[in-house]
Amino acid sequence: MSVSAAAIDPSVCAPLPVLGQDVTVPLVTGGEVTYAALDYAASAPALQRVWDDVAAYAPYYGSVHRGAGYLSQLSTDLFENSRRTVAEFLGCRAEDQVVFTRSTTDSLNLLAAAIPADCQVFVYETEHHASLLPWRDAQVTYLNAPRTPGQAVETLRRALADRDPYGPALVCVTGASNVTGELWPVRELAAAAHAHGARIVLDAAQLAPHHPVDIAELDVDWVAFSGHKLYAPFGSGVLAGRADWLQAAEPYLAGGGASRKVARRADGGVDVDWHTTAARHEAGSPNVIGVYSIASACKALTEAGFDSLVAREQELVSRVREGLAEVPEVQVLSLFGDDAPRVGVISFVVRGWNSSHFAAALSAEYGIGVRDGLFCAHPLVRTLLGSDPQDPGECGAPEAEPGERSLNAIRVSFGAGTPDEHIDRFLRAVTELVREGAQWKYRTEDGRCVPDRGEVARTV
Repeated sequence: MSVSAAAIDPSVCAPLPVLGQDVTVPLVTGGEVTYAALDYAASAPALQRVWDDVAAYAPYYGSVHRGAGYLSQLSTDLFENSRRTVAEFLGCRAEDQVVFTRSTTDSLNLLAAAIPADCQVFVYETEHHASLLPWRDAQVTYLNAPRTPGQAVETLRRALADRDPYGPALVCVTGASNVTGELWPVRELAAAAHAHGARIVLDAAQLAPHHPVDIAELDVDWVAFSGHKLYAPFGSGVLAGRADWLQAAEPYLAGGGASRKVARRADGGVDVDWHTTAARHEAGSPNVIGVYSIASACKALTEAGFDSLVAREQELVSRVREGLAEVPEVQVLSLFGDDAPRVGVISFVVRGWNSSHFAAALSAEYGIGVRDGLFCAHPLVRTLLGSDPQDPGECGAPEAEPGERSLNAIRVSFGAGTPDEHIDRFLRAVTELVREGAQWKYRTEDGRCVPDRGEVARTV
């Protein structure tokens, strides 16, 4: 089964309770409104269930793997049980390892440090920088942006067929784009990689919060994702998959916990016997609370019924796309076309608007939080906007004044905790801003577009 072809249960569930769902924010036009968090692709709000689980555990917090005391032993059990929970959530194979990291970026940098010295890496220019940039010490082939899933597979096949077939190779690909939300043909790409003797790592940062991920079913070698996108706070991530390259590599961090035995040599040096388990790459005191929060989120999504969550999110995706399609000035960004399956991540530009100005007005006048910029995927956004590589634009920092064109886009993203009202307010706000303009004047301050206090642009 391809990720993009998975059937969803037609039943629909209610949004899951998340932190901050009752937070109110001030409007520049006066009064307050409940905040509409529509920036899930950057950091999803923590599930209430996760927060409650962490709060219940917090009084029993202790350092893991190090102490004989009750709290240390309890924390160690919780930490290792969390590893098993994540392995089950990802459908890991019996021989796979689950390594806890700080984030997707950290996970992919760990893998980059563990690949064989003569490894060739193949990565699409469409990747998030976390997937695009870690391979600095490897021989890297950057693949052009495909315009269909089939073209993505064929591009990879041709590139792998042209390589030296006797050396190790690794393909890195996203499961769902952090810019367009489009699902990539992961299983087909894995089959192409393996047919040419290469391995494949899946960046599931945007896929895992929105869609079940099964390592064995997709037949990928590794999966990386972040807790803060999976409704879990505290800065933890996961790298799960094959153990051999990880066991053969020097520890990602050298220190306590990664070593089994350290002894002085007669010549004054030090001999180290490193762990061969996941601990090899988890040196130092681990983020126990962060790890537990990931496991709690995995359980919460599973128990809520992931198929039902997917079904509801797809309804929201359809509503947003249909609503934006009714505004001719809005151009939704896409690689694979309107019919491509996607998760709750949609980027667009508005004719006649600086994207940062538009996002600032959504926040200041409607209490809606979205993202603007290049979304740490500069080559992809430039390709989608048809821009020259030298055009101005940075990751979230506009260089143009309000009203001027900028090489930025607007991204709206949502998920399991998004109420219908937030989507309705967003679509109403887009329509009003395009039809009537902003109510307030805006200026650029410290690289951000902000309301010019006291400067009304139009009469309400």
